[in-house]
Amino acid sequence: MKTSLLRIGLLIGLASLSAWAAYAAPASGTAKLTFRRVFKSSSPEFVQIAVREDSDTASYEIRQLDEDAGASPFQVGAALRAKMFDLAAQLKHFQGQDLDVHRKIAYLGEKTFRWESGAEVHETKFNYTLNSAATQLLQIFEGLARQQEHVDLISRRMRYDRLGINDALLQFESDLNRSLLPEPQRVLPMLDQIAADSKFVDIARQRARSLAERIRHQG
Repeated sequence: MKTSLLRIGLLIGLASLSAWAAYAAPASGTAKLTFRRVFKSSSPEFVQIAVREDSDTASYEIRQLDEDAGASPFQVGAALRAKMFDLAAQLKHFQGQDLDVHRKIAYLGEKTFRWESGAEVHETKFNYTLNSAATQLLQIFEGLARQQEHVDLISRRMRYDRLGINDALLQFESDLNRSLLPEPQRVLPMLDQIAADSKFVDIARQRARSLAERIRHQG
């Protein structure tokens, strides 16, 4: 049984690496959207998410500026990607777009939208925008970043801090209540695992079960 599980784990790992390699070296002409936010003295200071039009495999990098750089793969579904690329199209793929409000407001970090398709590359930078399409696209990217932060936190707590798992679930639930997470179903496998594992405290298992049922019902 252990040998079979090891083989399955190895196959899954190889499949993930293969998908990530394909993403890291996209085919010529494949459209790619990248969002970057740099905001020193915030947490996190650096966020970058890249999404390809033809693949569920995307990349994210969330860290402080003095930490080592390095992107990791995650998944973004076809429906959400279609919406993101439609918004980018409404913004003419950022070609010649000045999105900044150009008013004296608080500094909220430098945001960058970047479009790449073959040799065609366009990008625009802004602090704050009132453009409707840009605001919607920003909310999706920021939501994906928050969602992935929750995934990483819950995963760490599951492995290293079982008593702290309920707090991580509460943080996830708070953002879920505010509809800030674009694809909360990505967290379902972890919620199901927590709900079924007697090694976690009962309150965490109950919360995980309730959240999973809620997400499935909404879906």
